[in-house]
Amino acid sequence: MKKENYKWVALSCTTLGALFSVLSGSTLMIALPVIMKDLNASMSIVVWTIMGYMLSLTILVPSIGRIADMIGRKKLYVSGFAVFTIASIFCAMSKNGVELLIFRMIQSVGASLMMANSTAIVADAFPKRQLGKALGINTMVISTGAVIGPILGGFLINVGWRSIFYINIPIGIIGTLWAAIQLKEMKPSTEKQKFDWLGTITFSIGMLALLMALSLGGFVGWLNLLVIAAFIIAAIFMIIFVKIESIIDYPMLDLRLLKNRVLAFAYASNLLNGVARGAVTFLLVFYFQGIKGIDPTVAGMLLSPFAISMMVVSPISGLLADKYGARVLSSVGLLISAVGLFGMMRISQSTSLTELVIYMLIMGFGSGMFFSPNTTSIMSVVPANERGIAASLRLMMNNAGTVISIAISMAILSSSISQDSMQALFIGTQVGTKGIAVGQFLSGLRVAFTISFVFSIAGSIMSYLRGPKPEWDTTVVMDEVEN
Repeated sequence: MKKENYKWVALSCTTLGALFSVLSGSTLMIALPVIMKDLNASMSIVVWTIMGYMLSLTILVPSIGRIADMIGRKKLYVSGFAVFTIASIFCAMSKNGVELLIFRMIQSVGASLMMANSTAIVADAFPKRQLGKALGINTMVISTGAVIGPILGGFLINVGWRSIFYINIPIGIIGTLWAAIQLKEMKPSTEKQKFDWLGTITFSIGMLALLMALSLGGFVGWLNLLVIAAFIIAAIFMIIFVKIESIIDYPMLDLRLLKNRVLAFAYASNLLNGVARGAVTFLLVFYFQGIKGIDPTVAGMLLSPFAISMMVVSPISGLLADKYGARVLSSVGLLISAVGLFGMMRISQSTSLTELVIYMLIMGFGSGMFFSPNTTSIMSVVPANERGIAASLRLMMNNAGTVISIAISMAILSSSISQDSMQALFIGTQVGTKGIAVGQFLSGLRVAFTISFVFSIAGSIMSYLRGPKPEWDTTVVMDEVEN
């Protein structure tokens, strides 16, 4: 197959995988209240089906990206598709909340294998001058999944929430076979290199401790001894990790990547964007079903404007990034997202649905302007043999931001109302202090959106600080990364 044709085949494989994983997550999000009722699960278990999944992705993707750079991307990507599909079967058969959480964690392993390799496969297949266009198409399809997911989830709940996982099976089988047949390795493997087990272990322990501290702090309080201990463990192991990576011959994470100005600030803005918007959909599920009393099907439709706007803008911003660079586009995109979040800061029980739709459209427009150019900026700078770890770092930063976002939001909400009241609001049951709980919840919601607004502004500033567009056709970029 000619490379000109193969690049589109590769894009179809990775796009199907991205659609698969996003569709699964977005359909599940809208079904959480129904699942909580049916499985008689606690609020913390339901939250952890989302948080635990993101935690696992955050910890696993850098190691998987490094392995992919060493042995190739295809086999890991195909394996991820298969694991995710099989885990979906077990998720559908879950008898209680704990089982669902365990099987979701297995699902996250498959998602990590796919997502750590998806962007790198596209970057391998496309020339740099077309990378923004390709990633824009990829983001557009992901946004399509985010549009379809909540609506589909709302309809599938009428059949039964387990159908949300069963529907993954035919898609997963097709995607696994398509990737196995069509994908090929575009770069020779570097099997002579040794895998950095010590660095991987210290990184995993440090990152797990950090994310657990951030997550638990939202539920049990930031001065809890367990939370403080987790922060201390995280600091110790991350310091050890940095020291190991600076002296080892074949590090899991080449720290020289972070010395490149473009990469450092692109990653930082990605993290801040994750914090800014990571919990927005989760909070709106609370609001639409708990405060407004809207049924899941309609609630799913109401969550779609964000993704629709992002779907329209992403391919356009990708094309513009190829021509003009990512700096201004990404920075303005985060500012536009901040405008939408500013509107959300005034949310109340009487806020009209039309007003909320407008805010979501604005946020989606800004996110569409940010994601494709920012990803292009990262993948265009790194050398081919480090695209796996570069793509994984981008994903890790975004997922870490999402985990932090949900943790901060839950900390704010749990300090506003009791967990019983929060759970009652989430599943729509009547409680004795409902009126008081609603007012306190909305107050907490406004604080959460205010914090998201601040992080979006900070992300915009960080994005602009990356500096001007690098020159693709010179050796300057490579020298910057290698020195």
